Amino acid sequence: MADTKNDFSKGNVVENILKLALPMTLAQLINVLYNIVDRIYIGRIPENATLALTGLGLCLPIISIVIAFANLFGMGGAPLCSIERGRGNDQEAENIMGNSFVLMAAFGLGLTVLGLVFKKPMLYLFGASDLTYPYADQYISIYLLGNVFVMIGLGMNSFINAQGFGTMGMVTVLLGAITNIILDPIFIFVLDMGVRGAAIATVLSQFLSALWIVKFLTGRKTILRLKASCFHLKKHRVKDIIALGMSGFTMSATNSLVQVMYNTFLQRYGGDLYVGVMTVINSIREVISMPVGGITNGAQPVMSFNYGAGEYGRVKKAIIFTSVVSIAYTTVMWGLVHGFPRFFIRIFNQEEELLKAGVPALRIYYFGFFFMSLQFAGQSVFVALGKARQAVFFSIFRKVVIVIPLILLLPVLMENGTAGIFMAEPVSNLVGGGACFLTMLVTLWPELSEKRKK
Repeated sequence: MADTKNDFSKGNVVENILKLALPMTLAQLINVLYNIVDRIYIGRIPENATLALTGLGLCLPIISIVIAFANLFGMGGAPLCSIERGRGNDQEAENIMGNSFVLMAAFGLGLTVLGLVFKKPMLYLFGASDLTYPYADQYISIYLLGNVFVMIGLGMNSFINAQGFGTMGMVTVLLGAITNIILDPIFIFVLDMGVRGAAIATVLSQFLSALWIVKFLTGRKTILRLKASCFHLKKHRVKDIIALGMSGFTMSATNSLVQVMYNTFLQRYGGDLYVGVMTVINSIREVISMPVGGITNGAQPVMSFNYGAGEYGRVKKAIIFTSVVSIAYTTVMWGLVHGFPRFFIRIFNQEEELLKAGVPALRIYYFGFFFMSLQFAGQSVFVALGKARQAVFFSIFRKVVIVIPLILLLPVLMENGTAGIFMAEPVSNLVGGGACFLTMLVTLWPELSEKRKK
C-alpha cells in the first residue's frame, strides 16, 4: 500500500501545489541569494570591482555544467520517485533515490578533477582576458573543490520536495544561504581575501546544506529513506533516471554553452565591459525568474503523483494553474525591468560606465519576457509526466537551434554589434517558448482527456 502521507491525489489541486510551491519559491529565492550574494559583494570591492565581477561571470559556464549534472540525476530521479510512490511502490522509489545519490557523488568527484585540469583553457575559451583571468581563476579553483557538495545539495533536495516536504527543502537551502551571506563579507572584506574569500564561503555553505540533506533523508521523519542497500546501481534504473533527467541536464548544459557564446562575442564586439554587463543581466535573470521556478517545481510532484495514480483530471487542473500564474508573473516583471532598469543593475554594480552600457542592453534582453514562462511551464509538464524525449528536444531547440545562431548572425546582419547579440534572447523566448507550450497542449492535453474518459 502506498503511504497516505502527502497523498497528492486528495484535496484541492491548487492547495496541494501551493503547499509545495510557496516554501519552494522561498527556497528558490534563498537559493538565488546563495548564488548571487558573491556577485553583490564582489561588485563592491574597493578596487577593480567590475573586473572582479566580470571574472566571476566567466566562471558561470563551468558552474552551469556542475548544476547540469546535479539536474541530470536529481530532476531525473525525483519525478520517477513521485510516480512510483503514486503507484504504491515505495521500495522502487527508494532504489531510485539511492542510485541517484551514488551517481551524484561519483560525477561530483570526476568533475572536480576535470575542472581543475582544464580550467585555464576553458576560461580563456569562455571569453577571459589577461585582466579578468586572475579573478576567474581564484574563484573557480576553490569552487571546484566543493563539487560533490553542490551535487548533493541541489540534486538530493529534489527528493525531499518530491515527497511533499517543501518546508524542509526550504530549510535546507536556507541553512546554506544564511551561512554564505554571513561568511562572504568576513572572508572578502574583513580577512581581505577578495574573490578567493567568496569561493571559500560558498564551499563551506554547500557542505552544510549537503550534510543537512543526508541527515534528513537517513532519519525517521522522511517517507522514503536513503539506505546503503539501495546504492547498488541497476542498468535499467540508471537509464531511466538519465533519460528523464536529460531535460534538466540539457537546460543547464545549453545555458552554459549560451553563456560561453554570449561572453565570447560580447568580448569581441564590446570588450570586458560588456562581459560584465552580461554577468549583471544573468544575475538579474536568476532573481526575477525565481518565482516561476518555484511554481513549476512545486507543481511537478503533484502532477507526477496524480499521473502515477491515474488522476488525469487533476493533472490538467495543475497544468492550467501553473501556466496562468507563470505567464501573469513574468508579464508584470517585464514591465518592472523595462521601467526601472537602473535599479536592477545597481543591485550588482554602481559604476556609471556599466550602468550606461547596461540599461539599453537590459531592455533589449528582457523584451517580451513573458514568453520565457511558456518554456518553463511546457518543460515542467513534460518532465512531470515522464516524457523525456519531448523535454530534451525543447531544451536543445531554444538554446542550440535558435539562440546560438542568432548570436552569430544578428550583429552581422543588423550591423548593430552588442545590441544584436542581446536581441537573440527575446527572439528565442518567442519562438522556442511558444513551440514548447503549444506542443505540450496539442500532444498531452488530448491524451489526458482520453485517459480520463476511460
